Parts: sequence; structure tokens; C-alpha cells
Amino acid sequence: MNIFADFSERVTRSVQALGLQGKDGHALDLSRIAVEPPRDASHGDLATNAAMVLAKGAGENPRALAERIAAALRGDQDVAAAEVAGPGFVNLRLSQGFWQEQLRVILAAASDYGRSAIGAGKKTNVEYVSANPTGPMHVGHCRGAVVGDALANLLGFAGYDVTREYLINDAGAQIDVLARSAMLRYREALGEDVGEIPAGLYPGDYLVPVGAMLAGEFGDSLLGRPDSEAMAIVKERAVAAMMAMIRDDLALLNVRHDVFFSERSLHADNARKIRSAINDLTLKGHIYKGKLPPPKGEKPDDWEDREQTLFRSTEVGDDMDRPLVKSDGSFTYFAADVGYIYDKISRGFEELIFVLGADHSGYVKRMDALAKAVAGGRVELIVLLCQLVKLYRDGEPVRMSKRSGDFVTLREVVEEVGRDPIRFMMLYRKNDAPLDFDFARVTEQSKDNPVFYVQYASARCHSVFRQAKEHFPGDAFDRATLAEHRALLLDEGEIGLVRKLAEYPRVIEAAAQSLEPHRLAFYLYELASAFHAHWNRGTENVDLRFVKVNDRQSTYARLGLVQAVSDVISSGLALIGADAPTEMR
Repeated sequence: MNIFADFSERVTRSVQALGLQGKDGHALDLSRIAVEPPRDASHGDLATNAAMVLAKGAGENPRALAERIAAALRGDQDVAAAEVAGPGFVNLRLSQGFWQEQLRVILAAASDYGRSAIGAGKKTNVEYVSANPTGPMHVGHCRGAVVGDALANLLGFAGYDVTREYLINDAGAQIDVLARSAMLRYREALGEDVGEIPAGLYPGDYLVPVGAMLAGEFGDSLLGRPDSEAMAIVKERAVAAMMAMIRDDLALLNVRHDVFFSERSLHADNARKIRSAINDLTLKGHIYKGKLPPPKGEKPDDWEDREQTLFRSTEVGDDMDRPLVKSDGSFTYFAADVGYIYDKISRGFEELIFVLGADHSGYVKRMDALAKAVAGGRVELIVLLCQLVKLYRDGEPVRMSKRSGDFVTLREVVEEVGRDPIRFMMLYRKNDAPLDFDFARVTEQSKDNPVFYVQYASARCHSVFRQAKEHFPGDAFDRATLAEHRALLLDEGEIGLVRKLAEYPRVIEAAAQSLEPHRLAFYLYELASAFHAHWNRGTENVDLRFVKVNDRQSTYARLGLVQAVSDVISSGLALIGADAPTEMR
């Protein structure tokens, strides 16, 4: 249960009971009433802006109205105190019994605690990674992969119907370069001395096995075939090999997709999908014949001073109209985008989310305009841009990989530091903020390493239960029994932990609605910090320890609290894509 949503309804009912009316005789807009944690925790458990947002419309003084609302809320059995602060905020302190009951709710929900229905089954497509199939995943792909995968997890937990998608860019000029590079390695595998890899081709050693595979399958027969026939074969085999490598790399990072969409399929059958999309836009009045002026500044190589088939994208929010057909009759890259967006919308998606690198910022307006034109505003398109990740080792930049030729591979980073530190730290900054990733920091065992600190809290929770089983052998410690003793949780530190646990549903909903999975990582660190702080109090005061060998009932109550902390940490780490360990080694 989201207690903030619950109390928002209670406040709304209290306001309605006051019989307030607008100065113009119309009903007041109660939708702006919000209940949130107060900025200063010492002010209470919850705070509402009800008086602030209603006073003007009702023609009342905000503070006087706040006093009336506070008086009404004092009649709620779960409210221990309601006080007016500042110009008209109402701060609420909830009863100890309310927080004890929340523990029962958390324990009863178990792994479903925090799960929400706010998504209402909305069909959402999240596309992420979509790296060109020209080599292994590099660290530049890592952040988008984690952000996209964690966001898909989060949206699914919040009630959205999520499809995870990867666009295979297998139709562009880079695939020709890949095929030429693989052909060179094929000749090398046949015994030819190819010398230094020419400029413009991919130099990495990762294509050596592809050349060997081609030699094993075809012998030297490809050398005797027409170039177009041989290159078609090499393209198919090379792309398949690269995608197999990319899937393996993603699996190392615990990243998965439901759909791998081939861009080449848009061009199949005489580009039927692209033509259908353009015909649809033509019928809607978005396509015309005309000339485009050269863009300001440097003239791009693909600009043509001729009449073209153009997408009237400026009428739907873009900063320039977009050409769809080249002078040779082939489609532009943007025309493929038209076909792709049309295909996604035809599959019934109501929301399209793209997780892209910061270098794709120029695509945002044109993609948004395209979605508006195709769907007429019925489908929302959102682009999340991920800033660069810089790798350091003890403060020094990390050198490039030999295997890849000019970048650090994702596999190298995962194999050195592990999956969990990468996934957690990639979410420990908002996606549009630069991120420095230091190998030394993410592997150190200290409070300064967030992923260690959170996973250590998980391990400590399990250690408490191991200790309890030693002192109370044969006890089952089932959730229902632990919850029965919740009224024995009286210490402020214990109640404070329940307060923090009660924030989890709100964090889930807010992170899902704002598309900000980093909020979950921040919350888990705060929860772990609160748990460790209370643990440390027990080292100084034996009466506060979770296991009291001479008091079974108090132990049960505290084990219920520990179980709830463990549940939420496990849930949050699972959404991030990391493990919740039972012990640290």
C-alpha cells in the first residue's frame, strides 16, 4: 500500500467534509492536493499542501484554512498529531500503532510489496542498447543497457505491459564495412598475408574467428564467386556472429530483450513496410514534393539541391522538414525510421521509449514529430539520453582494449568487477548526468561503495536469522507469526525503519512515472544506511539487538522487521538487476 496515496485520499475526504466552495460557486479542484514526506523529518511523517492550493479559490487565508484541515485530520485514528507550519502546510505525525500495522502489511505482501497497478496495463515498448552489429559490446553501450533494462523491470513492477526491444541496425553502410573486414579475415584464415588492416575497416581481433568460420564452411570457394554474391553471404554470417557475441555480452550483464527487430526487414519485399508508412502519411497530408534549403553552417555531404519527397515534420514539432528518398531512388535513413515507428505503432504500443546515447540528441525532435504524425497524438514517444561513462582505475583513465582495437569491451569490465557493481553504479546517477566509473571504488568494501553497502545489508539480514535459529532451534519464524508480535516494536529506531520501508511503494510509482530508475538505487542506499545505523545501536546497547536470547517475543517482533528490510532490499535489487546475497565473501 502506498501510504502517501492513502493519506492523500484521507485529506481529500477531510476537505470535502468542510464543505468548501469556490468563490465563483464552482467546485474546488481537489486534484492538486498532495501528501509527501516533509522536507525536514523532524517536522513529522507526512505533509500536505491542501490549504496552500485551495485557499485562493475558496477565498480563505491559507493558514486559517490549514488550521481547519488540521483539526479535521486530528479525528483520524491513525493521526497522532496534526500541526500547521509556515504559510499553511499541515504536518502529520502518525501513531505508533499505524506503523506497527504497516509492518504486518509489508510482511503479508512479501515479494509483491511495492508492486503497483498505476501502469494499468499500458502497452509500452522500451528500446535500448540497439548497438550496431559490427563488434563486441563496449563500455559506451553499458549505461544505456542497464538504464533500459532496469526501467523495463520497474515499469513491469508498476503495472505496465512492457516489451523490451533491440533494433538490429543491419541495413546501413556499416554492414558493408563489416563484411569487407570479415572478408579480409577470411582470406587471412585461408593463409593469405593480409598485412595491416586498411583504414576504414574494423581492426579488432574479434573478427578473426569469423574469418575462420567462413573458411571452415566454404573453403576458398567464396574467392571464386561474384563479389555481390560473396559479400551477401559474408554479411549474413558476420551479422549473425556479431549478434551472437552481443547477446552473450548482454547476458553477462543480466540484460535481456523480448524482441530483436531487424532493420533489414523494413527493406524486404521492395521496402513494403517503408512504402506503406509513407503512403499512410501521404493520405494524412504529411508528405509533399519540394526543395530544402541547405542547413545553416556547414553543408552536409548528403544535402541535394533538387525537388525531393519530404516529410512535413515542421508542422508536428520538428525544426526542419525531412527528405525520404535519395536521388538514386533509394530511401533515406529517416525513411527507415518512418517505417520502424509505423511498425511499432501498428503493433499496438501506446508508449514508445527509446534509451539512446547522448550523441543521438539530434534525433529527439524528428522522432517525436514522426510519432505525432503517424499516431495523431495517440502514442507518446519519449527519448532518454544517457551521458558518457568515463572509466578510471585509482583515478587514472583506463586504457583501451587490445582485442577490440579502439575501445574497452563490456565483457572486460564485467569480468573484472562483476555484474552487480556495474548495474548498481550505472544507476547511481541520473541517466543524463556524466558518470565516472572507478574500478577501485566499486570493488572496495566500505560505506563509500553503494552497491557493497546495500548488499551487505542484505547479508546482515540473513545473518540475523542464522543467529536466531542457533538460539531458538526448531522455531519456524514464518511471516504471520512474526507479524503477530509487531506491537513490541517501540524503539524510535525500529519505527524509523518501518517508516523508511513504507516509502518503497511511493518510490516505485514515482520512479516509474518519471522514468527515473536511479531513484530506486538512491532509496536502497538510504534504507541500507538506516538498517546499518540501527544495527550499530545494537552493538552499543544490547537491549536493542535484533536477537534477545532471553526474550523470544521481542526477538520475533524484531525478526519481522529484519524480514521486511530483507524483502524490500531483495525486491529493489532484483529490479535493478542485481543479487541480494545471503552472505558476503
